Parts: sequence; structure tokens; C-alpha cells
Amino acid sequence: MSGTGRTEGGHGRLGNALSGLAVAVGCVLFLGGFAWGAVQYKPYTVPTDSMTPSIKAGDRVLAQRIDGGEVRRGDVVIFTDSVWGDLPMVKRVVGVGGDKVACCGEDGRLTLNGKPLDEPYLAGGEPASTTPFTSEVPDGHLFLLGDERRTSVDSRGHIEDAAKGTVPVGKVDARVDAVAWPWGGALDRPDSFEALPGGVSEPGPIAPVLAAVGAGVVLIFGGAAYGPVANRVGRRKAGTGGR
Repeated sequence: MSGTGRTEGGHGRLGNALSGLAVAVGCVLFLGGFAWGAVQYKPYTVPTDSMTPSIKAGDRVLAQRIDGGEVRRGDVVIFTDSVWGDLPMVKRVVGVGGDKVACCGEDGRLTLNGKPLDEPYLAGGEPASTTPFTSEVPDGHLFLLGDERRTSVDSRGHIEDAAKGTVPVGKVDARVDAVAWPWGGALDRPDSFEALPGGVSEPGPIAPVLAAVGAGVVLIFGGAAYGPVANRVGRRKAGTGGR
């Protein structure tokens, strides 16, 4: 009987040790993932519907802190430019330095360097633009449009400016990677820009950050729950032995 007690005690000590290890590892993953995310991303609440249907008014997004030189066509970026009111704005990049952006072609689509551009992020039936325009993007600048072309105040409204409606790349603060609340998941990189020079940007580390935080939560709660569960099982076994 004493041998059985020693065995059960050994199992209990091992279980408690593994439980403590799980909680410790979980804390490291949770705090590490949270810190990693805080360094890489900043939250931003989109104030208008200019990016619907991709991002709706009031959505809370996670935007990766990047250098303007990392921006690619198709990216949804957050920028601040005094010409646009000196407030943070969120728009999609459709043209970079050297591009000629115009609308509309014979089929009603935006043209990029003379070629019609597919824009899957627009709502069905949404026009590429409600007003005609042409802009040659200076080097080191970006041409930016909202996905909701009827209401968005974007590069089209600044065509007469010296920069032809464009924004210097240095004004970009971050690139939107995901809609966090209400959860909408990661934003896709449009395939229509993939074959162009420079291609599309690589997704930020949002997936591993969320995986680390999620795994940490599971390990913390799983490890913490071991003790009460093990004690309850032990009492049941003791009661059965007594009968």
C-alpha cells in the first residue's frame, strides 16, 4: 500500500511540475507575443466609410509600423499630410513613383500605365471613379484612393496640387494588416498588382503574433486547471477505494 502511495505521490509531483511549466511557458508566449505585437503594430480606428467594403467606419484595425520605402501597390496605408488636413487617413495605394494613373478607360475601369486595372476590393457595381482624372506620379510619391469611390476624399480631390494629388512616401506611418474589431481577419494583397514591378508586399507577422498569444492563453489556463482537476480525480479515487 505504501508503494502505491509513493507512486501516486510521484505522479502528483510530476503533474504539478508539468502544470507549473505549462503556466510558465504560457506566460512567456503570451507576454512575448503581446510585446512583439505592440512593437510591430499600432491600433487605429477608421473614422469614415471611405474604405468600405474592405474596412467599415468604426472598425478597429491593426497597422504595422513600416518605412515608406516598404509600401507597394495595393497596400492600405495610414498617412498624415498637412495638404490633406494634417490628420491620420487610411487609403489604398494604386500608383507609385513613375506610374500614370487615369480614369476611366473604355470599360469604365481605372488604368495604370495605360492598362485596365482589376480592383476586386471595390463593391459590386461600384464605379472606378465618379470623376475623370489623370495623374503622373512623381518619384517618391504615392497615388491613393479609397475603396468607396463615391464618397472618398482622396488623391482625386488634390489633382490640381503641385504633387498632382500624390503623397510623399515619407508621410506613411503604417500599413493595415488586419481588421481586429469586429474581427474581419487579415487584408488580402490584391493579385492584380502582383505581376507589376515591385510586386505586392509581404504580410506582416500578425499570424505568428496571434498564434503566440493564443497558445499562451491555452497553456496558462490549461496548466492552472490541472491542480483542481487532479485533486478532484484523486478524491474520487480515494472514495472508490474506501468503499
